Amino acid sequence: MLSQQSKEDPKEQALSLSNPWQQTLAASFEQSGVGLHSGQLTRVKVSPAGPNQGRYFVRTDLPDAPPVPARVEAVSQTTLSTELADGESRVRTVEHLLAALATLGIDNARIEIDGPEAPLLDGSAKPWVDAILAAGIAAQKVQRIVRSPTTPIFVQKGDAFVTALPAPSTRFTYGIDFEPSAIGNQWHSWSPDQAADPENDFGGQIAPARTFALAHQIEQLRASGLIKGGSLENAIVCGESGWLNPPLRFPNEPVRHKLLDLVGDLSLLGVVSNIHVLAYKASHYLHVELAKKLQPTLSTS
Repeated sequence: MLSQQSKEDPKEQALSLSNPWQQTLAASFEQSGVGLHSGQLTRVKVSPAGPNQGRYFVRTDLPDAPPVPARVEAVSQTTLSTELADGESRVRTVEHLLAALATLGIDNARIEIDGPEAPLLDGSAKPWVDAILAAGIAAQKVQRIVRSPTTPIFVQKGDAFVTALPAPSTRFTYGIDFEPSAIGNQWHSWSPDQAADPENDFGGQIAPARTFALAHQIEQLRASGLIKGGSLENAIVCGESGWLNPPLRFPNEPVRHKLLDLVGDLSLLGVVSNIHVLAYKASHYLHVELAKKLQPTLSTS
């Protein structure tokens, strides 16, 4: 059963690992747009869900509207986005929406979608954050299950890696290194514990960071059937001489977006606390591989 919607400042409603109660939305909201890879227009309706139901997708365009759980065991592929599947029901590019839900403390949500890929919107998670806050957050008088790692986990592919370490508090740190000088080597670190600080809240500092691409790779990716819905309106593109569609929202917007993706991918584990996740030159594949190895090491607190 839902409690009445909180009237506190939205940042005070954000994910607090000390908050013992599960949360859901106070009302439904809708978003629509094209998918990054499919180029297909889809509509998403995100609604409240009961305690212990978790975050899950429902393919309303398929017979019997099959559900797809937003859990790590449902990941089906990770090529330039994260795709979830349960049987023939699939949903791609879920990481931005899931990051927004998780960081705003939405444990339970029903996500109806009428196509195979979540809309990219402006390429960031900010429209999702704004819609969630406008809908409101409702507490549920059911204990939130919080889990913490008991041992360090490390995954690597070449010089790229992701590691998770038990820590006093939760933090995500990301590093990237690209040849174009407009990107180069960038690092960023963010903690959910900073959510109440206007200078560090997810909605203002991480969610607005947009997906990015290298101009010389675009033709090859499209020839491979990818990024059909990508454009200068929903991604920032870097060429040899710099950004094709400035200005950036942050000087290090690319690495902030990678951190956003990491948060979304690790949300598939549920609520995890007391962990420092450090990633370097990683990918959705490595994020998910870390989650798979991390899952059995988590203890309930």
